[in-house]
Amino acid sequence: MTKAELRQEWERRIAEYRASGQSAKEWCAAHNVTPRQLWYWLKKCRTSDEPRPADSPVKWLSVEVSQAPCLGQENELLIRVGPASIEVRPRFDPALLGEVIKVLMSLC
Repeated sequence: MTKAELRQEWERRIAEYRASGQSAKEWCAAHNVTPRQLWYWLKKCRTSDEPRPADSPVKWLSVEVSQAPCLGQENELLIRVGPASIEVRPRFDPALLGEVIKVLMSLC
């Protein structure tokens, strides 16, 4: 299988995964794929080899600020991406938070 064929195969698999409504773990178990493979190809297929044109549209996300119930500590933060909520506490790992948000955005 050539690299182009392999990429096409994974693009097809990713489309099936997204349309399935299953969690990554469930989908991978049903299709004999490791979650690590799926995450690798999700990232690889999202990254284009072509540079992004300067006039391509920028995607903005809306932010809603409201008085939410206190989460327990003053320094906690609640982030909602689609139907998911992420609670951020002091001494969180910014890199991990960034990766989690990227994955959620790709799924929502």
